[in-house]
Amino acid sequence: MNIKELDPDSSPQAAFGARLRRLRGERGWTQDELGDRMGYSSTHLSSIETGRKMPTLRLARRADAALSTGDTFEREWREMRHGSLLEGFPEYVEHEARAAEIRLYEVGVMPGLLQTPKYASVLAQSALKRGAITAEQAEERVSVVAERQAALIRTPPPMVFVVLDESCLRRPMGEPAVLDEQLERLIEFAEQPNTVLQVAPFDMGARRPFNLPLYILTMPDRSLMSYAESAQRGFLERESTSVLPLLTAYHQLQAEAPSQAASVAMIRQLRKGTP
Repeated sequence: MNIKELDPDSSPQAAFGARLRRLRGERGWTQDELGDRMGYSSTHLSSIETGRKMPTLRLARRADAALSTGDTFEREWREMRHGSLLEGFPEYVEHEARAAEIRLYEVGVMPGLLQTPKYASVLAQSALKRGAITAEQAEERVSVVAERQAALIRTPPPMVFVVLDESCLRRPMGEPAVLDEQLERLIEFAEQPNTVLQVAPFDMGARRPFNLPLYILTMPDRSLMSYAESAQRGFLERESTSVLPLLTAYHQLQAEAPSQAASVAMIRQLRKGTP
């Protein structure tokens, strides 16, 4: 292999590959030998070492285990992944994982915290087919969804308040079974002791205070922050003078929307195919 193929400073992906190759060389291992230890082919490792292929979280963890590098490769992978996500979102996710209360309003698509693996996969594959992301990035998007959901399973669990625009329930997503499973997931979510689920129907009209998705976090110290997105980046707001009006509007949204019982009944009707 021509070592000059790769410039470690050209990208985080290239730096990951250069580190993997250097540590392998220090141990006197061939790509076949490292591949045997990690469970990957030498061809696959070659594409990682030369930066032609994006590493996955699974590969990063196996590299750490095989090379006894602690969590070096996993941390490097996470930094790389953050670089491919919408600006501002990784920082939000870090706070979300520690929040005492999570409030969200979503339009058009199920929020990541409630997505089933199949639903998340359909979204990722759609972006892949449009050429918006690579196959590796599609895989990581699904992984991010799973990691965010896993972070909710802690003691004590956060309170999670969800208001979904009716469009989230009615937008087709892959095969009919995918949406049916997703609707069942919503019903299961509503049954949890630390959750509240409401649907904002179309006929709420102008009575809804938000037109775009919004996330509001209450941290353990009771400080507040909000997160919203534009087409190009995410915006994390920590100033209470800016977040408090949003929290007030969210409470107004909850007051106007049907109760959780009525919302679940609506979801059950949709699953049965009735309007």
